[in-house]
Formats: sequence, C-alpha cells, structure tokens
Amino acid sequence: MACAGQPAGVGPSEGGPRPARADGDPVASTATDPAPAPTSTPLPPRRPALGTPADWVELLRLPALFTVPGDALAGAAVAGRAPGTRTLLAIGSSLCLYQAGMALNDWADRAEDAVERPHRPLPSGRIAPGAALAAAGALTALGLALAARAGRPALTVAVPLAATVWAYDLGLKRNWAGPPVMAAARSLDLVLGAAASGGRVRDAVPSAAALGAHTLAVTAVSRRETQGGSTAVPLAALAVTSGVAYALTPPVVALRLPADRGGAAPLGLPGLTPAPVGALRAALALGYAATVARPLAHAVLNSSPPLTQRAVGGGIRAMIPLQAALSARAGAPLTALCTAALAPLARRFARKVSVT
Repeated sequence: MACAGQPAGVGPSEGGPRPARADGDPVASTATDPAPAPTSTPLPPRRPALGTPADWVELLRLPALFTVPGDALAGAAVAGRAPGTRTLLAIGSSLCLYQAGMALNDWADRAEDAVERPHRPLPSGRIAPGAALAAAGALTALGLALAARAGRPALTVAVPLAATVWAYDLGLKRNWAGPPVMAAARSLDLVLGAAASGGRVRDAVPSAAALGAHTLAVTAVSRRETQGGSTAVPLAALAVTSGVAYALTPPVVALRLPADRGGAAPLGLPGLTPAPVGALRAALALGYAATVARPLAHAVLNSSPPLTQRAVGGGIRAMIPLQAALSARAGAPLTALCTAALAPLARRFARKVSVT
C-alpha cells in the first residue's frame, strides 16, 4: 500500500526504512517535495524566409543574365548606332525585367515545383513566396524607370515588354500561347536597344525576328524539360535553329586581294584572304550553330529529362553567339566581339547554377 497522497510504486513501501543520504539524514519522499514547475520557452515568431545571396542567385538564374546585354547591343548595332549611355540604360532595364520574370516565374510555379523541383528556393522554404513576388514588382518598376531615363521611345517599348513578361508568367505559359509570347518578349528586348539608341526601330525588325524564332524553338522544348518523352519538339527546334544559323551565315564570304596581287589574280587562286567582318560573321554563325545544335540532336535521339534540360540550357547560352552574329551582320564587329566575350562567363557560371 502506498503512502497517503503518493502514487503507488513511486515512494518507499509502508513501514520500510526511508533511504538516507551519505551524511545520514533521511531523504524526503517525492510526495512531500514539490516537483519543479515545467518551463516552456516561447518560440520566436516565424519570420518570412528572405533567403541568402546564394538562394537568390539560384532563384534569379544569374548565369542566364549574361545572355541579356547582347539584346540591346545588337539592337543598337542593327539600328546603325554605336553603343552609348542610353544603350547602357537599356541594358540595365533589360536585366531588371529579365530578373523580374525569373522571380515571377518561380512564384507562379511554386505548387508545381513542390512536386517536380522541391529543391528550388521557394518550395524548399529558403525564400518566401511573398519575397519573390515583391522582388518581381520592384525589379519591374526599376526596369521601367531605367527605360524612362533612356528616353520616351525606349519607355514605349519597355512597357509592353514588361506586360508581356507578366502575362507570360501569370498564365499564358501554360497554354499554346506560351512560346510565341516568350519569343515576342525577347524580340522586344532587342527592339528596346534600337529605340534607346535613337535608331530606326524598323531596321531592327529582321534581327528581332531571328532572335524571336530562336526563342520560340527553345521555349517549346523547355515546356517538357521535366518530363521528356517527345522527340518531335526537339527535332522541330533543331530545324528552326538551323534555319537561323543559315540566315546568319554570309552567302559568299567577301574576298580581298593582297596588295601585291592587284586585280589580276583570278578568283580562287592562292593569295585571296577573307574580309575580316565576313570571316567574323561566319565564325559567330558557326559558333551559334554548334552551341545549339549538338544538345538538341542529343535530345532528338534520347528525349530523357536530363538531355532535354541540357538542350534548353544550350539554347539559352546560344543566344550570345546569335546576338554577336547579328551585330557582325550589321557591320559592328567591335560590338560583336564584346558580346561574344560574354559566352565563356556564361558557360563557366552555368556549371555552378542552372540556367533553367
């Protein structure tokens, strides 16, 4: 029988000796010793996850930003203008709008990414959805402000460009209109460079169409980068990008005679050298074709998700030699070389952070 007020099995048995301490004093039973009151430390209020710089680098796909400046540079080149302060403002506007689209894209896809890409910053909880949406809004406002500083023609192009980005991410990308809308956004980005530089926008239309065709093909492939299973889409994209490469290649490389040969040297004999601009244009067209065609061909042969994602990444990086080739075709070799110099940086950083 237990002591009064003490649960059975806890204290000493009735009539038995009470245990003693080492100094001989009896130890008080647990029934008479008050138990310490349980203490609970209140949890700090949960703050929205703002993420680390590395998380934002992943969210915004910063390696893909190297593909953006060439749009405005090519736009200025095809409009017959040398890059200037307004061109730099157009580049800044393009970078902001591009990053806004990246943040908005992941915000809109957060439920889908929780299943297919749980490691991404939003579904993994590293960045709160509200923070990504706020960043998209702030970057859009900054992009429009920079375009306004470049002049009214630039702002006239930047406003529909921003609207296209938001419309794509908030719904249009989920239906047939997705690839054409993305192609329109990239084409408008090139036109933004032409408008900001003070050139005639109509002169930029053919180059914008070439860039849009490439973007259309790559975006169509990207719609199945997590599932794979389609060879028809990569095959069609390969055909489109091959046509773009063919259009960029000069039909006949211009030839120049050395001074000691004069005009008497017949065509095709030794001593003929290609003109520098024509050779640069041909080399850049070849570089574009090699960058985009190889991964697309692999996706045609095996349309698994990893190879499809690699094809999308190659298509994104191929925009740099494409932009450079457009500038070379417009007779701006220095602009073309500056644009082409971004390709190694994009390739290097893409090894650390995915561009898709």
